[in-house]
Amino acid sequence: MLCKEFIEKVEDNPIIAAIKDDEGLQTSLTTETGVIFILYGDICTIPDIVKKIKDAGKTAMVHVDLINGLSSKDIALDFIRQSTEADGIITTKSNLIPHAKELGLNTILRYFVLDSMALVNIEKGARNGVVQPDFIEFLPGIILPEMIRKINSISRVPVIAGGLISDKSGVMNALSNGAVAISTTNQKVWFL
Repeated sequence: MLCKEFIEKVEDNPIIAAIKDDEGLQTSLTTETGVIFILYGDICTIPDIVKKIKDAGKTAMVHVDLINGLSSKDIALDFIRQSTEADGIITTKSNLIPHAKELGLNTILRYFVLDSMALVNIEKGARNGVVQPDFIEFLPGIILPEMIRKINSISRVPVIAGGLISDKSGVMNALSNGAVAISTTNQKVWFL
């Protein structure tokens, strides 16, 4: 799936199911969400997890940092490209983004916004001229509205709010303040 198509799919379906176990996988396949974030598995199970998502007609994004047996090296991305049907990756490691793009994978760079240093890192990433991800995902997603607007002002990359969003008001808060989508493991939110 080309980057433009991926961005449009996220924007058209702004609630993203993030799955952390097989039960979540099965439930996510029954939702209307078009994109699924895979937050579990290992090198033996990830091809099958991705295949189930792809067979359901959904976009599969693998959080490579959370897959047992993969490292934070380019070879892990080669494995994802060659051994799975994944559409892309999620990572906290900005050094993986250029190689993922070379391989034709869609990319999400995840930041934990815990203090002002996280904002400095987002800003550095936006200014340093390296290959940019397709999206930035920031956690926790229930961050104050002014922080969402601040992240949007310092980065030209669209943002996804992830984590701790548990109801419609949390979804609406993130979307109305500049996030293009939200991701959550909360299955109740998947069906809003």
